[in-house]
Amino acid sequence: MMNLLEINKRIKQRPPFQMIERVIELEPNVSAVGIKNVSVNEPYFVGHFPDAPIMPGVLIIECAAQLCSLVISPENAANDENKLYVLLKVRDFKFLKPVIPGDTLTISVNCTMASASAYEFSAVISVGDTVKAKGSMLFTSMDKNAIY
Repeated sequence: MMNLLEINKRIKQRPPFQMIERVIELEPNVSAVGIKNVSVNEPYFVGHFPDAPIMPGVLIIECAAQLCSLVISPENAANDENKLYVLLKVRDFKFLKPVIPGDTLTISVNCTMASASAYEFSAVISVGDTVKAKGSMLFTSMDKNAIY
């Protein structure tokens, strides 16, 4: 449904920190399914861990968070350049199996709560039929001036 160039129009992250490479399903303000191809060439594998590369859990959460940002409708999120939706809380994330180079992550996120200033999502990250991680995230709207 969205390729890398279309995703770039909607999210602020760029390589090497852009994690979502393709969106295969998207229902604004409801849910999305996205893809992340895990490559041994990603910079964090140099040190995490050299003899047994494992994708850091925080970056798995970041994959899901970036997909969540695409679910939040552009009318609600990005038209005001002075606002950002930022990750406020990560809850009950469980890492069930390691993510390793060569894996293709299928990330599924569902909006479980939406208000004028906050969104909550559940996320499941899988490789094939194997769930690798799952949990929930809460985002809030912030004015850039409050940050910088």
